[in-house]
Amino acid sequence: MKQLLFATLLSCICLNSTAQSSLCLSTDKTTSLLFPFAIKHVDRGTASVLAQQVKDVPNLLLVKAGAKGFSETNLSVATEDGSIYCFTVCYDPNPTSTSFHLPIQNRASMETYANGILDNPKTVKGLHSSKWNIRLEVLGIYIKNDVMYLQLGLENDSPLDYEVEWLRFFIADQKQSKRTAAQEVDIQPLYTAGNVSVVKGMEKSVAVIALQKFTIPDAKYFGLQVREKNGGRHLLLKLGNRKLMQATLLPDLK
Repeated sequence: MKQLLFATLLSCICLNSTAQSSLCLSTDKTTSLLFPFAIKHVDRGTASVLAQQVKDVPNLLLVKAGAKGFSETNLSVATEDGSIYCFTVCYDPNPTSTSFHLPIQNRASMETYANGILDNPKTVKGLHSSKWNIRLEVLGIYIKNDVMYLQLGLENDSPLDYEVEWLRFFIADQKQSKRTAAQEVDIQPLYTAGNVSVVKGMEKSVAVIALQKFTIPDAKYFGLQVREKNGGRHLLLKLGNRKLMQATLLPDLK
């Protein structure tokens, strides 16, 4: 029953969050599926699909048709980074390809990196802003491929809870002429890990924000702005290119 429940859940997740790929199998040829991370679970739609994991290569799955002319079915594979790969499987006596290198699913790896950074020790100094016993601080800056991760700390040294109305990221001009309108470009987060809603009195919170990789043009700055809901303890923190260039390169996920 537990295995059936997991298989049903896996199928539901695939249908809702992962695009399916087509996979044609034959009885005479073995097809190799190489995933970017170790395989945690395999679910076959029918017994007509044969699947074998390789002990010495945990991210390799060998598949083959168990019978000729079987009806279209599906194959679902979950990997250790939280990704789920779904395939529509058909029979073909002469498949055009028998070897597949599956790509990293960006969102799954982004979540893995962001949540893994939450508990990292502080690696950046001198980036903080405070007001009325509320302190916003950049604890770390990380980069992997085209994604930048900001590890942020929000500390409440007052007895009053701090409720976040919104957290904003943008690029703006260093100096603003009185005759021209403000030039600000908002940057939308790709993913957020940790608490960015309420910081209880005399407590602190850590969050990691994933943003599309960027650099800052001359005469501009990167701003982090936190606004308190129904309050006035708003914070603004400015970063320049120098700090961004010191970002820590994250290793490949194992």
